Amino acid sequence: MKSDRLLSILLLLQTRGRVPARELAERLEVSPRTVYRDVEALSAAGVPVYAERGRHGGIALLPGFRTDVTGMTTDEARALFVLAAQGAHTALGLDEALGSALRKVMAALPAPHRPAAELTGRRILVDPDRWLGGPRPAADLDALQTAVFSDLRLRIRYRHSGGTRLRTYTVDPYGLVAKAGTWYLVADRRGRPQLFRADRVASAAVTDAPVRRRPGVELAEVWQQLRRQVEDRPADVRVTARIRRDRLDLAVRILGGALTGPPRTGDPDGPGNGHGDGDEEWAVIEVAFPVLPAVRQLLQFGDALEVLDPPEARRVLAEAAAGIGALYAADPPPP
Repeated sequence: MKSDRLLSILLLLQTRGRVPARELAERLEVSPRTVYRDVEALSAAGVPVYAERGRHGGIALLPGFRTDVTGMTTDEARALFVLAAQGAHTALGLDEALGSALRKVMAALPAPHRPAAELTGRRILVDPDRWLGGPRPAADLDALQTAVFSDLRLRIRYRHSGGTRLRTYTVDPYGLVAKAGTWYLVADRRGRPQLFRADRVASAAVTDAPVRRRPGVELAEVWQQLRRQVEDRPADVRVTARIRRDRLDLAVRILGGALTGPPRTGDPDGPGNGHGDGDEEWAVIEVAFPVLPAVRQLLQFGDALEVLDPPEARRVLAEAAAGIGALYAADPPPP
């Protein structure tokens, strides 16, 4: 454990330059006193490391010192090659760079670990898209990346969900987030955090003005705040329905995050279906919708799903089903 910690300190110092001892201690989950002892051990081993005290002090290496680190474990090498998952690197135009980086890592690995790392790349595949997601609109990430990495303000023309009008915003980007195959720009607008879907950005222009982020705030913190706002948003309509057991897996995949809990099976108090089928053939699910008309999504399951509650949701589905029946009962229009 100590050798791993010494190696981690060395890599952090090579990457970051001067790092406060308290920050090193937090990253490594040890006390600052342990960090100082590790620094002494590195110095005794011939590594030119030193500590500067004071407000702007920290631990640092002498300028120009570098070391090639090849002492990776098998699990560390395998973890790196899982990064080769398709999707994110393609969208960012980094496929070739990733392949080149992995080849360099492979060359630097100790010979005994190379077969395991190579096998990982062939045996592990990460697909970020949800089932039945369908084709997604293309997102142009070039200008968004430029603004994110150059720390410049961004002017975008954006289309909100359900609308056709484009609105113009000047934003201060924190970074890009890929979630379930969809890219989002996380940015401040007028000093407040906001989420923008990249595929709804009609155009983006990087300005010459430096970004104005809130001091001490990082991408991960802003993303968690925005994510909680989305996930904790109360649903206006909660629907209880029963679905045939043989369609339950499909419903779970399609409804996804709209489910408020795990399905209940074998409910002895569940209502019969009027056709002599036992309750053991059904499962009960609870689904949350933002508005009442959204319950029409459940029509895709046909007679394999029945809404039990609330009554107004049953009425919406009955009216929609009647409308569909009337449409197809009439003679078809001429071609």
